[in-house]
Amino acid sequence: MATQTTSIYLLSNEQDIHWGLTVSTVGFQHILPGEAYPPKGHPQQYSFQAGRGRVLDEYQFVYISSGRGTFKSESFGQTTVSEGDMFLLFPGEWHSYKPDEATGWDEYWMGFKGLNIDNRVTNRFFLPQEPIFHVGLNEDIVRLFRNAIAIAREQGIGFQQMLGGVANMLQGYAFALNRHNSFEDQEAAEAIHKAKIIMTEKFSQRISPTDVADAICMGYSKFRRLFKEFTGYAPLQYLQELRLQRSKQLLASTNLSLAEIADRVGYDNADYFSAAFKKKNHITPTNFRKKK
Repeated sequence: MATQTTSIYLLSNEQDIHWGLTVSTVGFQHILPGEAYPPKGHPQQYSFQAGRGRVLDEYQFVYISSGRGTFKSESFGQTTVSEGDMFLLFPGEWHSYKPDEATGWDEYWMGFKGLNIDNRVTNRFFLPQEPIFHVGLNEDIVRLFRNAIAIAREQGIGFQQMLGGVANMLQGYAFALNRHNSFEDQEAAEAIHKAKIIMTEKFSQRISPTDVADAICMGYSKFRRLFKEFTGYAPLQYLQELRLQRSKQLLASTNLSLAEIADRVGYDNADYFSAAFKKKNHITPTNFRKKK
């Protein structure tokens, strides 16, 4: 395959900025084994020499879909990256990366900035000390990058908002897939996923966390620890969230009594349901229904 490069650079206006996320560049490069890297033709603010590195004033995702190479940054150090890896470049952070001369690589990228990503960094979803995301070879991620390139080429009405949506999706994939794939025990990860499905399907049947642990053949103490690690919720808390979420829907869309709703979402009686609802939402079920 001959060398391929698609590089698109974009402008944004004040309205785009208020959207919360603007995209400045998207592209794809197929780098042949032994080819000089990076190829020429990028604007001055994006070009760099791999040996000297660079500093950007924006975030960039770079996804390696084939080949391997090296990545290094000021906060992280140096590591090998290969197909299925995605790394995040941070504004103001020195970095450098390049493909292995023996393999070359295929890379997709997207550059973006805005309050949405700033808030996620502030809340430690993304850190300069942890810039590598092992998301694997993923058709959905490739499709997102290709869709972004198509949108950027067209630059139709609202293209920045559409690209901002793609950038948000990529952030979600990076965070979720990396978290899943970094789970040391993949068998346990699948068991927790199964437990979530059981809870979602059977929360109205007064199922307990112990029942769920038994259903996936796991001791409760281990189940509780892994479930909290994987979801951020204790099992009982997760069941409560499912029940209360469903109860809101029933309060807003039906004339069922509180006792009937309590029964349908898995509470033993209306009093227990009302107390749990008020503790979570700071309003009684009756007053919540009146406001709807």
